[in-house]
Amino acid sequence: MSAQLSFAVLGAGSYGTALAVLLARNGHSVQLWARNSQHVVEMQQAKQNTKYLPDVAFPDNLSVTDQIDVALKHHPIILVAVPSHAFRDTLYLIKPLVNQDSKLVWASKGLDPDSGDLLGNVLKNILGDNMPHAILSGPTFAKEMAIGMPTAITLAANNDDFAEQLALALHNERFRVYTSDDIVGVQVGGAVKNVVAIGAGIADGLGYGANARTALITRGLAEMTRLGVAAGGKQETFNGMAGMGDLVLTCTDNQSRNRRFGLALGKGANRDEAEHAIGQVVEGVRNAKEVKMLAERLGVEMPISDAIYRIIYEGVDARQAAHELLTRDLKSEG
Repeated sequence: MSAQLSFAVLGAGSYGTALAVLLARNGHSVQLWARNSQHVVEMQQAKQNTKYLPDVAFPDNLSVTDQIDVALKHHPIILVAVPSHAFRDTLYLIKPLVNQDSKLVWASKGLDPDSGDLLGNVLKNILGDNMPHAILSGPTFAKEMAIGMPTAITLAANNDDFAEQLALALHNERFRVYTSDDIVGVQVGGAVKNVVAIGAGIADGLGYGANARTALITRGLAEMTRLGVAAGGKQETFNGMAGMGDLVLTCTDNQSRNRRFGLALGKGANRDEAEHAIGQVVEGVRNAKEVKMLAERLGVEMPISDAIYRIIYEGVDARQAAHELLTRDLKSEG
């Protein structure tokens, strides 16, 4: 186990909470920050996050606060786990509080909602290019991670020392970290897989079966890879945990909110009904628009992602969109 470190974990949803618990169990000092003061009071009293991660007790070295200055004071490693659409605002919030000792890692999966830009570019624009930073992404369901089930994840960083420090801080006998230097590729994988997972859910909701789901995952991976390479990522990244691994997990298990959202659409629910039934942020809804912006800017063809966008934002019937995908002109696989 690594030397004790101090972390500020920003975002007390299920994933941020699970990461905070993991770090605290590994012996590190952790301040978990949430914007909602009532939620903070509830967590402080219950010593767990009953709203998003019930029955997972907080270790004694995990504290909860709604004061951002308290969260960051004496906690130089900042782990941002807010939904991707809140990433920019969170960075502006912490900007006056960071200093030369600050380091930042984010676990938000998605792109900037206003521009479709990579979150790493948003970080550089707001906090500068010199801060050690990293992204954590891969096939991880918060509940399984929090209760200690075996998990593997990818960590990509701009600084080798920071990557090693983080990997050691997170690693234990049930949590394995694979390091990478492909920050761009890991970001693209985390955004596109959410969109494809909605598609997998739609296909299953329509009753199309395992053959169609497998084809959609395979072609979704091809789309993800094309976009990632065009954005500057490495092709091999998409064959790993942050690409194929995360895609398969999110498309095939009903713990995935994106998949459940797609299932509801496939069974006839509209967007609002599907989101309301899930009761938490469905990242893929915004990601569909963000991925479309990035793909159009880079000139990358994304037929599956485009179909998901049209279903969500243009009200195209899911069965009609699936028919259009299946009847596209024949082409070679690639």
